[in-house]
Amino acid sequence: MKKLGVFTRALRNVSRRKIRALLVIIALSLSVAILTSIPTGIMANQKAAEQLSANYDSYLENMQTQITTASTLLEVSLSPGFTAAGFGGRGRPEGGFGGGGFMGFMSSESFFNETAVSNITTIDGVAAVIPVLEKSEGTNETRSTQFGDFVFLRPEYTIVGVPLDNSILSNYPVLPSDIIEGRTLGEGDNDAVLLSTNNTEYFGVGVNDQVNILGKDFTVVGVYSTTVTQEMNHLYMSLPEAQTITETEGNISRIDVYAENETAVDSVYANITAMYPEFYVNTAQSRLESLTTMAENQGSLLDNAEAGLVETQSVAYMEIGIAVVATSLIVLFTMLYTVRERTQEIGVLKAIGFSNTNIMSQFMLEGMILSIMAGLIGVVIGTVGAPIITQLLLTGFAANTGPQANTGSQMAFRGRQIGIPGLTVQSTIATPTVELLLIVFAGAILLGVLGSLYPSWRASKTSPMEALRRE
Repeated sequence: MKKLGVFTRALRNVSRRKIRALLVIIALSLSVAILTSIPTGIMANQKAAEQLSANYDSYLENMQTQITTASTLLEVSLSPGFTAAGFGGRGRPEGGFGGGGFMGFMSSESFFNETAVSNITTIDGVAAVIPVLEKSEGTNETRSTQFGDFVFLRPEYTIVGVPLDNSILSNYPVLPSDIIEGRTLGEGDNDAVLLSTNNTEYFGVGVNDQVNILGKDFTVVGVYSTTVTQEMNHLYMSLPEAQTITETEGNISRIDVYAENETAVDSVYANITAMYPEFYVNTAQSRLESLTTMAENQGSLLDNAEAGLVETQSVAYMEIGIAVVATSLIVLFTMLYTVRERTQEIGVLKAIGFSNTNIMSQFMLEGMILSIMAGLIGVVIGTVGAPIITQLLLTGFAANTGPQANTGSQMAFRGRQIGIPGLTVQSTIATPTVELLLIVFAGAILLGVLGSLYPSWRASKTSPMEALRRE
């Protein structure tokens, strides 16, 4: 009963001073929100940085394996900036230069006549020639600059047309290998399509469903998975059907040429470039050199990102320290003022027989009640607003992003620009864990106790006669 009486008096005293209690709770809850958000941001940043490093290492290993495996592969495409007669790159209209501005094209898509396939087939040392068409579909966005208007394509999916010939499909990696549902494409598959997992979400279809692509219905025969960023939106079909629906009949975007052996690669390369000077030919050696250069550059970026993360953490720890001190001081000065204001009340309580322990307990409970209420509110604010609060307090923190959010160095492989995940340290969505919430809430109560300790002790040591004499 006595403890209940102490708690009841403490609660009544807090409720009697509503405005002061509200101001204290607001100040404390903001401190608690900071204590919740900053560690959450640090953990999210650390996790994102670890994922970036792991993804990058995995990517390099995967690329090295592919380069080694495709040691006899030569990738043939139009050189950047070249426009084939009668058919140019996406987004470059006739008469694009001059007039009011420049219509830029941010896609690397360009096309050339497929008659080059039969010509390259005649070269000595060539084992296989595989024509491929890639064409992205999406939304054009225009951005104005001081140099004019630039048209950007925001791709939603990419159509990949390949020859569905058993002699090619069984000997060369033309189609994705990681089929997670259904089957891959085969010879004679007409009106059929192989989708990525991203495609199934975009079109809202699955295996055996019908999907309409550029006005033509296809049956989904399978779904594949990939970790290569630029292939996540690719869908595969036969080359003639891809050319028909994209209105690129007779044109392709690249040719995969396989030499009979590694020793024949150089001569095949020389013959192709002599026959078609407008072509860019990418070999395993050039890909390996690009990979090495990219690894060096990205390694430096990773070091800089890690250094930035350490600096961000230092700032975070300093801000945590400030929040802890501020919380303690708010409670301390509030309770000191409360003790001073209620000196006569303390004298009356002592005069009617309340012990020092009872007086001290009452003021300690008042500080704890304020801290508990502020802790609950602060935890809620910190949980909901963690990304925003952390973004405001920590430089280098980006809310609601992922390790794949930025694209760093690019490397051409298999005729495509594959984006390497950017190594600028960015966080995933900052969400505090249950353990952190419990620790912060317990810490808020502890700070309330520590902040109330001296004022409560001072109140308990107040002389009854001196207290009653004060006005």
